[in-house]
Parts: sequence; structure tokens; C-alpha cells
Amino acid sequence: MVDADGAPVTLRFWGARGGIAVPGPDTLRYGGNTACIEMHCGAHLLILDAGTGLRPLGEALMRQGQPVDADLLLSHAHLDHIGGLGFFAPLFQPGTKLRIHGGHLPTDALRAALATSLSPPLMPDILAVARAEISIAALDVQAGTLLQPGLAVTSARLRHPGGAVGYRITWQRRVVAYVTDTEHVPGTPDAGVLRLAEGADLLIYDANFTEAEFPAHVGWGHSTWQEGVRIANAAGVGRLVLFHHDAGRTDAQMDAIAAAAAAARPGTIAASEGLVLTI
Repeated sequence: MVDADGAPVTLRFWGARGGIAVPGPDTLRYGGNTACIEMHCGAHLLILDAGTGLRPLGEALMRQGQPVDADLLLSHAHLDHIGGLGFFAPLFQPGTKLRIHGGHLPTDALRAALATSLSPPLMPDILAVARAEISIAALDVQAGTLLQPGLAVTSARLRHPGGAVGYRITWQRRVVAYVTDTEHVPGTPDAGVLRLAEGADLLIYDANFTEAEFPAHVGWGHSTWQEGVRIANAAGVGRLVLFHHDAGRTDAQMDAIAAAAAAARPGTIAASEGLVLTI
């Protein structure tokens, strides 16, 4: 499906893991980088989370030889979702414009969290040597935001330690719901998640655990692929994409989960690094 001017809406997954990056022979096919998705809405570049997958995304953008102008939506500020920011090559290039948005913290607290992660003793003083034009601001979770002409974002608070937000991204007539780092209450679908997912063409959902694993991890702030299927069905979602794979999950284990989820809801897929989707 394309917009009125003929430009496709595309997403590319640069990192789909949760917790910590896990490179190695057992994670080659699904990838080991943490959360980062590149989304093109016509001419607009949107980045979902800044995990370690942001580093290869930055390198790919630099190879295009054009200044980077992007909006970055953060689900929250845990390290697996911001750890790639200091390694994002366009930060060090004059002409880059990066607008960072969050929702789980007020603007001042979000700025402080990111500055802390990019400064001594945790890192060199990245912001002092950055050459990009950077803005950091919280989105109002009670109201929608127009990021660019025709590109609207609404958000909802998620159940996660320290807080997190999910996003509903609407461009022209297409809708992508990005819901990661959320813990469901068994038997009670989250009303905020349902609002984000309602009628979405694509739902990207936190499937860190299986239902068998979930009882031992109550309070960790993550969900299951089975709950993702229930949400997708209840909300009338077009396609479900499993995301935020557990760091300990091997490719073979991911294959089994992907097959079970696809059997439960045909068309469901598990995100992998390099996966490109067009809606």
C-alpha cells in the first residue's frame, strides 16, 4: 500500500532483542541487537527506540550521503532502548537534525536521563562533541502530536518498572502500533494497549516471554506472544509482529515460537534484524 504521492511506507528492523545485546552463533538469524526500528513515512524518517541497533542504522544512513532529519520515539530510557545513541554516527555530522521524543518522563527528567547516559563516568562527554541539532521533549500522553504534516502520534502509558509508553503512529491511512516493554494482567486486556492497536495495519508487540514462563516473571514488565495474539484479535489488527525477544532465546527457540504464533494467528511473524515490511 502506498500514499497519495506514490511513496511506500516501510519499516526495517535493526534490533529486536530486549535486555542486552547478544551477538553470537546462536542469534545470527534473528539478530542480537536491542530495540531499534527505522520507519519511512513518505519523505519522513521516524526511528523507534535507540537500542544498539541504532549504530548500524546510523552507518547505513551515513552511506546515503545526505543530511539526516529524523524523529526518534523512545518507549522509555532503560539501557536496552537508549544504548545506541552515543554510537549513532549522524550525531557527529553537521546538518543532522534529530528530534527525540519520550512520554514516560517529563521533558527535564528525560533530558537529564539521556545526558547522564552520554557523559562521564558512564561515557565520554558525547553531547560536547556532537555536531547535530538535537532537541529532546516529552510528548503529552493525553493528546495526539503531529510530528510532520500527515504524520500523527498518540501514546499510552504501559505497565513497566520505571514507566514506559507505547505509540500509535498514523500516516495517511496507515497505522502502526508500537507496544514494547509492557506487562499484561492475565484475563484483563490493557485498555490503553487496545486503543493503540485498534484497527492497526501492524502491531509490534512485546513477546519477551511465553505463557509458561510468565508466572515466574510477574513484575518484570514484559508480556507474551500469546497475549499479543489476543490483543491483535480483539483490536482487529492486520498483522502481528513479535518483538523484544528474550536475550537468552536462541534462533532455534525463536523458530518454535514463531511457528506456534503463526499457527495461532496466521500471518504473525517474529521480528529479525534486516526484516523489511511495507504497509
